Amino acid sequence: MNKRKVIIIGAAGRDFHNFNIFYRDQEEYQVVAFTAAQIPDIDDRKYPAELAGKLYPEGIPIRAEEELPELIAEFNVDDCVFSYSDVTYQKVMGLSAIVQAAGANFMLLGPKATMLKSTKSVIAVCATRTGCGKSQTSRKIIQILKAKGLKVVAVRHPMPYGNLNSQRVQRFAAVDDLIKHHCTIEEMEEYEPHLMNGVVVYAGVDYEAILREAEKDPNGCDLILWDGGNNDFTFYKPDLLVTVVDPHRPGNELTYYPGEVNLRMADVVIVNKTDTAPPAGIQTVYKNIQKVNPTAQVIKGTSPIRVDNPAVIKNKRVLVIEDGPTLTHGEMKIGAGTIAASQYGAIECIDPREHVVGKLAATFKTYPNIGKVLPAMGYGAQQIRDLEATIENTHCDAVIIGTPIDLKRIVKINKPSTRVYYELQEVGSPNLEEILTNFIQKRHLIP
Repeated sequence: MNKRKVIIIGAAGRDFHNFNIFYRDQEEYQVVAFTAAQIPDIDDRKYPAELAGKLYPEGIPIRAEEELPELIAEFNVDDCVFSYSDVTYQKVMGLSAIVQAAGANFMLLGPKATMLKSTKSVIAVCATRTGCGKSQTSRKIIQILKAKGLKVVAVRHPMPYGNLNSQRVQRFAAVDDLIKHHCTIEEMEEYEPHLMNGVVVYAGVDYEAILREAEKDPNGCDLILWDGGNNDFTFYKPDLLVTVVDPHRPGNELTYYPGEVNLRMADVVIVNKTDTAPPAGIQTVYKNIQKVNPTAQVIKGTSPIRVDNPAVIKNKRVLVIEDGPTLTHGEMKIGAGTIAASQYGAIECIDPREHVVGKLAATFKTYPNIGKVLPAMGYGAQQIRDLEATIENTHCDAVIIGTPIDLKRIVKINKPSTRVYYELQEVGSPNLEEILTNFIQKRHLIP
């Protein structure tokens, strides 16, 4: 048999899922390599044989995306499958040009080929960009469902940046599990708020195995909540799809992949941050929703912020720390910390760029438009040390922690600091309470 030679173009997430669901154990294909982008220090390793299956006793190499033309030539590749998220259509088609110029097909795998069916009801929370507000939306949905007596298990979009074998199936039931599983700061940002609310979280690499474990969780499972990452579409077939859009980036909902897919498929669209976004941006987003998904229920949402110590901010020169992915591939110039600085009377936000060291300096070089905020990058021990050193080096009166975790538990901050908190609030009707009540009744989730 002449096998089709395949490269999966990814970023340690969707790429592994596409392989596991579509290519693993399929004799007619030979995946010769993954390529890696977006996340630092994840290339030059292997997708291990234990996960790759019987056809790959040596595993599958993971190479840098920049090597694509050489890899296509070296392996005489037939198909290159694009498998990561939150990129412009220009970026997608630019990669298509590179692939096709090298002689291979450029492909995208869609929901039908990659979504798994659960034995439980599934609510999926997705978005049109990184940083729209999926996390607070997921928390609000779970809060409503738990109040109705339902046992909800959250399954989080993958972030497997460490030992892939040990990350095949991960279950988080307590904050101590974050240490047990050697979580990065990005992982903690997503898991810790759920854990603090008493919600079990699953994540990892093999999302079919993860789903089956979640369905029979020892604490009970009435319903699965897919807590999406970036603007990727869900790995599990949803019974209700909620898509969050951000009017701070109006128009992006129609120009980023696969965010528009989420918008078009959505049963419910939440227009978040309407309390801080400009009216013109809000109007543009509503117009685009009506254009591509006029039957969706649209919720107007806000994400009001609060801090635990306003006195730390007022009349101070502050260093603002925001969550990393929102600033990097999410391309946001501000986050909750920046809004808190303005709302609570900081006199200046200090630019950290002249004080960054090590791998954080590389982050600013890769993403030069981040601006006068510090991304809470922590994909490894060295990056966490560099983050700590950068905070120490920055001459400021206080630090505003806009990332949704207790950063001081991980990083030493020898300056006055305050955390920022934000939760989703809906304005008027329809709202999540109404929609979820109707969903529960239709699915007969409560006798």
